[in-house]
Amino acid sequence: MTTEPRPFAQIDVFSARPGYGNPVAVVLDGRGLDDDAMQRFARWTNLSETTFVLPPDDPRADYALRIFTPGGELPFAGHPTLGSCFAWLAAGGVPKSAGRIAQQCAKGLIDIRQDGERLAFAAPPMQASDPAPGSVDPVTQALGLAPAQVRRAQILDNGPRLLTLLLDSADTVRALKPDHPRLAALGQNVAVAGLYRAIDAASAEPLIEVRVFVPSMDISEDPVTGSLNASLAQWLIAAGELPARYVAAQGAALGRAGRVHVERDAQGQVWIGGDCVRVIAGKLML
Repeated sequence: MTTEPRPFAQIDVFSARPGYGNPVAVVLDGRGLDDDAMQRFARWTNLSETTFVLPPDDPRADYALRIFTPGGELPFAGHPTLGSCFAWLAAGGVPKSAGRIAQQCAKGLIDIRQDGERLAFAAPPMQASDPAPGSVDPVTQALGLAPAQVRRAQILDNGPRLLTLLLDSADTVRALKPDHPRLAALGQNVAVAGLYRAIDAASAEPLIEVRVFVPSMDISEDPVTGSLNASLAQWLIAAGELPARYVAAQGAALGRAGRVHVERDAQGQVWIGGDCVRVIAGKLML
C-alpha cells in the first residue's frame, strides 16, 4: 500500500451551511487502493459514505466512483454522487460536455447536471415491489407505529433497497423514536416519509419529511439520503401524492436541516438536486 499523499475533501451535501447536511469523504485519487483498503478507510471515517474517484473505463464517463459505507460497498448512492462531483469539479475536473457530468459507478452511468451553483443527478431506474406478507408489522412495531399510521408500503430499490412507509403526517415522522436494536435484529433497512400539507407545487417550503434507518450498513439513521429521495419521488409523484417539483426535508432528528430539491422534467426523468459546501480540503496519507 502506498503512503503517498492523495487529494482529499469532505463535502456537506444537501445544505449550503456546513454541518447541516450529510457529509461525504471523497478520496480524489483512489488509484492503487484495493477493496480492503477502501473498506478500512470507510470504517475509519465512520461517515455514512466514503468515496474513491478513479479513472473511468467507459469512454462516455468523466470519472468513475466507488462508494463505501462502514459496512460495505454500494452500487449507487445519492449524496455521495453529488458531493463527489462537487469535489471533482472544485479540484479542477473538466467535464466532456459543458454543464453535464457523467459518473460511472456499479449502477451504470449517472447523469449529473449543473443548475447554477446547484448539482442534480438523474435518478436511476427504480424497482418497486410489494412487501412480503407479514413483513411490515414487525417493522412498524419496532418504529413504535400503529398500523393505522401507515398509509402505503413499498420496497423501493435503485441500488440501496429499503422498505419504505408513507405515514399519515410529517409530524408522525419527526416524532418517531425507533427501537434501533430491534430494527437491526429484523435485518430490515427502512425509510419513512410523511406529507406536511396538501400538494402545493408553488411552495418553496418542504412538502415532505423523510427519515432513513440502515442497520445492515451500520447506520442507525442516515442524515440525508439522495438515493431514497430519488426512489420516493418516482413512487409518490406517479401515485399522485406529490407534485412534479417539490422540496423534501430530512435530518431534523439528527440536528441537520437537509433539503432535497426534486423535479420531474417533461420527459419524465426525475432529478435530485442539492446544495454542497466544502468543509475540509487537504492531503490524505493512505
